[in-house]
Amino acid sequence: MARPRPATFDKKKIVAENRRARFDYFIEDVFEAGIALQGTEVKALRAGEGNIAESYAEVKGNQVFLVNSNIPEYSHGNRENHEPKRVRKLLLHEREIEKMHSAVSRKGMTLVPLMIYFNSTGRAKIELALAKGKQNHDKRDTIKDRDWKRDQQRIMKAHG
Repeated sequence: MARPRPATFDKKKIVAENRRARFDYFIEDVFEAGIALQGTEVKALRAGEGNIAESYAEVKGNQVFLVNSNIPEYSHGNRENHEPKRVRKLLLHEREIEKMHSAVSRKGMTLVPLMIYFNSTGRAKIELALAKGKQNHDKRDTIKDRDWKRDQQRIMKAHG
Protein backbone atom coordinates (compact mmCIF):
# COMPACT_ATOMS: atom_id res chain seq x y z
CA MET A 1 0.00 0.00 0.00
CA ALA A 2 1.30 3.44 -0.89
CA ARG A 3 2.31 5.86 1.79
CA PRO A 4 -0.20 8.75 2.10
CA ARG A 5 1.05 12.11 0.87
CA PRO A 6 1.14 15.06 3.27
CA ALA A 7 -1.53 17.72 2.79
CA THR A 8 1.03 20.50 2.41
CA PHE A 9 4.58 20.28 1.20
CA ASP A 10 7.40 20.35 3.74
CA LYS A 11 9.34 23.55 3.00
CA LYS A 12 12.43 24.23 5.08
CA LYS A 13 14.26 26.83 2.97
CA ILE A 14 12.61 28.72 0.11
CA VAL A 15 15.20 29.64 -2.53
CA ALA A 16 13.20 31.24 -5.36
CA GLU A 17 9.57 32.28 -5.55
CA ASN A 18 7.41 33.31 -8.49
CA ARG A 19 5.11 35.82 -6.78
CA ARG A 20 3.79 37.15 -10.07
CA ALA A 21 2.27 33.77 -10.97
CA ARG A 22 -0.59 34.05 -8.47
CA PHE A 23 -1.45 37.46 -9.91
CA ASP A 24 -1.28 36.45 -13.58
CA TYR A 25 -2.93 33.01 -13.35
CA PHE A 26 -5.82 31.16 -11.73
CA ILE A 27 -4.10 28.30 -9.87
CA GLU A 28 -5.97 24.99 -10.27
CA ASP A 29 -3.73 22.14 -9.02
CA VAL A 30 -0.36 22.23 -7.28
CA PHE A 31 2.28 19.48 -7.61
CA GLU A 32 5.61 18.91 -5.91
CA ALA A 33 8.39 17.72 -8.20
CA GLY A 34 12.04 16.90 -7.82
CA ILE A 35 14.61 18.59 -10.06
CA ALA A 36 17.47 16.77 -11.79
CA LEU A 37 20.38 19.10 -10.93
CA GLN A 38 24.13 19.04 -11.36
CA GLY A 39 26.46 19.49 -8.36
CA THR A 40 27.24 23.16 -8.79
CA GLU A 41 23.54 23.95 -9.33
CA VAL A 42 22.73 22.54 -5.91
CA LYS A 43 25.51 24.62 -4.34
CA ALA A 44 24.25 27.77 -6.06
CA LEU A 45 20.71 27.09 -4.82
CA ARG A 46 21.95 26.50 -1.28
CA ALA A 47 23.65 29.91 -1.49
CA GLY A 48 20.20 31.39 -2.18
CA GLU A 49 20.66 32.13 -5.88
CA GLY A 50 18.09 31.25 -8.50
CA ASN A 51 15.27 32.83 -10.46
CA ILE A 52 12.06 31.30 -11.85
CA ALA A 53 10.17 34.52 -12.59
CA GLU A 54 9.96 34.00 -16.36
CA SER A 55 10.14 30.21 -16.46
CA TYR A 56 7.54 27.59 -17.35
CA ALA A 57 7.33 23.82 -17.61
CA GLU A 58 6.42 21.75 -20.65
CA VAL A 59 5.48 18.13 -21.17
CA LYS A 60 7.42 16.29 -23.88
CA GLY A 61 6.43 12.67 -24.34
CA ASN A 62 6.24 11.19 -20.86
CA GLN A 63 8.65 13.68 -19.24
CA VAL A 64 8.34 17.21 -17.88
CA PHE A 65 11.05 19.86 -18.33
CA LEU A 66 11.61 23.23 -16.66
CA VAL A 67 12.42 25.84 -19.30
CA ASN A 68 13.97 29.31 -18.93
CA SER A 69 14.85 29.04 -15.24
CA ASN A 70 18.05 30.79 -14.22
CA ILE A 71 20.43 29.29 -11.67
CA PRO A 72 23.60 31.41 -11.92
CA GLU A 73 27.02 29.79 -11.99
CA TYR A 74 28.42 28.84 -8.59
CA SER A 75 31.03 31.42 -7.57
CA HIS A 76 33.57 28.85 -6.30
CA GLY A 77 33.02 26.42 -9.17
CA ASN A 78 35.73 25.43 -11.63
CA ARG A 79 35.59 24.79 -15.37
CA GLU A 80 33.02 22.04 -14.72
CA ASN A 81 30.47 24.70 -13.72
CA HIS A 82 26.91 24.34 -15.06
CA GLU A 83 25.14 26.33 -17.77
CA PRO A 84 22.84 28.88 -16.05
CA LYS A 85 19.76 28.69 -18.32
CA ARG A 86 19.78 25.02 -19.32
CA VAL A 87 16.58 22.95 -19.58
CA ARG A 88 16.14 20.86 -16.42
CA LYS A 89 14.22 17.60 -16.12
CA LEU A 90 11.53 17.43 -13.43
CA LEU A 91 10.93 14.21 -11.52
CA LEU A 92 7.25 13.29 -11.22
CA HIS A 93 5.06 10.19 -11.06
CA GLU A 94 3.61 8.92 -14.35
CA ARG A 95 0.06 9.55 -13.18
CA GLU A 96 0.89 13.19 -12.42
CA ILE A 97 2.57 13.63 -15.81
CA GLU A 98 -0.47 12.19 -17.60
CA LYS A 99 -2.76 14.54 -15.68
CA MET A 100 -0.59 17.53 -16.61
CA HIS A 101 -0.35 16.45 -20.25
CA SER A 102 -4.12 16.12 -20.62
CA ALA A 103 -4.79 19.46 -18.92
CA VAL A 104 -2.24 21.32 -21.04
CA SER A 105 -3.34 19.77 -24.34
CA ARG A 106 -7.13 19.73 -23.89
CA LYS A 107 -7.96 22.56 -21.53
CA GLY A 108 -5.30 25.03 -22.68
CA MET A 109 -3.70 25.33 -19.26
CA THR A 110 -0.09 26.25 -18.46
CA LEU A 111 2.45 24.67 -16.12
CA VAL A 112 3.82 27.48 -13.97
CA PRO A 113 6.54 27.04 -11.32
CA LEU A 114 5.60 28.71 -8.04
CA MET A 115 8.74 28.19 -5.95
CA ILE A 116 11.97 26.26 -5.53
CA TYR A 117 12.77 25.09 -2.00
CA PHE A 118 14.66 22.52 0.02
CA ASN A 119 12.59 20.03 2.02
CA SER A 120 13.44 18.58 5.44
CA THR A 121 15.63 15.85 3.91
CA GLY A 122 17.72 18.48 2.07
CA ARG A 123 16.44 17.75 -1.44
CA ALA A 124 15.69 20.54 -3.93
CA LYS A 125 12.01 20.54 -4.90
CA ILE A 126 9.87 22.70 -7.13
CA GLU A 127 6.21 23.53 -6.67
CA LEU A 128 4.43 23.39 -10.04
CA ALA A 129 0.92 24.64 -10.68
CA LEU A 130 -1.59 23.87 -13.41
CA ALA A 131 -2.87 27.36 -14.14
CA LYS A 132 -5.18 29.24 -16.46
CA GLY A 133 -4.29 32.78 -17.59
CA LYS A 134 -6.18 35.79 -16.23
CA GLN A 135 -7.61 38.59 -18.33
CA ASN A 136 -7.04 42.24 -17.38
CA HIS A 137 -10.48 42.58 -15.76
CA ASP A 138 -9.75 39.52 -13.62
CA LYS A 139 -6.51 41.13 -12.44
CA ARG A 140 -8.40 44.31 -11.53
CA ASP A 141 -10.86 42.22 -9.50
CA THR A 142 -7.94 40.57 -7.69
CA ILE A 143 -6.46 43.97 -6.79
CA LYS A 144 -9.87 45.22 -5.63
CA ASP A 145 -10.41 42.16 -3.41
CA ARG A 146 -6.92 42.41 -1.92
CA ASP A 147 -7.40 46.12 -1.10
CA TRP A 148 -10.82 45.45 0.46
CA LYS A 149 -9.41 42.67 2.68
CA ARG A 150 -6.61 44.97 3.81
CA ASP A 151 -9.17 47.70 4.67
CA GLN A 152 -11.29 45.15 6.55
CA GLN A 153 -8.31 44.18 8.68
CA ARG A 154 -7.60 47.85 9.49
CA ILE A 155 -11.24 48.47 10.46
CA MET A 156 -11.37 45.34 12.65
CA LYS A 157 -8.09 46.29 14.34
CA ALA A 158 -9.26 49.87 14.98
CA HIS A 159 -12.61 48.84 16.50
CA GLY A 160 -11.17 45.90 18.43
